[in-house]
Amino acid sequence: MPPIKIHNKIETENSFKIAAFKKDIRRTKPHKHHKYIEIVFFTEGSGTHAIDNNEIEIVPFIVHIVRKEQVHFWDLQSEPSGYVILLKKEFIENALDKELKRLLFDLSKYSYFFPKDKDTVTALFAMLLKEYDAKEAENEIVLEGLFKVLLAKLLQSETRKETTRESLYHKFVDLLTSHKITSSKVEDYAALLHTTPQNLNTICKKETNSSASALLSEFIVSEAKRLLWYSNLSIQEIAYSLPFKDNSHFSKFFKRSVGVTPKVFRMSQQGVPQ
Repeated sequence: MPPIKIHNKIETENSFKIAAFKKDIRRTKPHKHHKYIEIVFFTEGSGTHAIDNNEIEIVPFIVHIVRKEQVHFWDLQSEPSGYVILLKKEFIENALDKELKRLLFDLSKYSYFFPKDKDTVTALFAMLLKEYDAKEAENEIVLEGLFKVLLAKLLQSETRKETTRESLYHKFVDLLTSHKITSSKVEDYAALLHTTPQNLNTICKKETNSSASALLSEFIVSEAKRLLWYSNLSIQEIAYSLPFKDNSHFSKFFKRSVGVTPKVFRMSQQGVPQ
């Protein structure tokens, strides 16, 4: 069997991309994208879209979700019309909005949606494309806001197909997104999930190619960035609100992960001379 091809349709420097669905696509060979999630919204078209072992019928106003590492291919029978969003995890990490991460996590549990309010969803995709094409620096905040609204509207859908039963990985991430982060140790979360750290680590690697400890660190860094940027808490108060015993431990962890100290990061985001 020939190896599965890996496609990359998003530039290296970009973490978010939206475009109109290509009219000339009909059939493709099985392939995957290991760096980004793909969200496809059809306003016209017919045929099928296979994601792993799940064949989905293409009809107007359906949204398909292709997670990283999933193998998929198209078999379109008529000219398609719609939108495609390509999303790297860097977009969510840099957004510094904890709610945005939770919404995308909830969305990724499903393989397709039928939007409850198709007119609003269509308008949101069109607005996102217009703002993206403008390529203005200040549009990043607008894109983030519109994308958050889009995710929330999609999750209101009445008909949706869950990809798999909720795994330990999903339960682990749900703990991190829905509750205050109270520990930096994987074993503490494994205990809450009634499993071993080794088993949790194996499942996380299977789902994301990242260890449980790496995922936990990502969430801690993301929350730290959010607090440094959006809150008036002192760095010491942020350290205590996260699972760090003192400011020194927090600063060393943050610099190791981000490359600068919490103080330098906060000043750079505020435009204060360093």
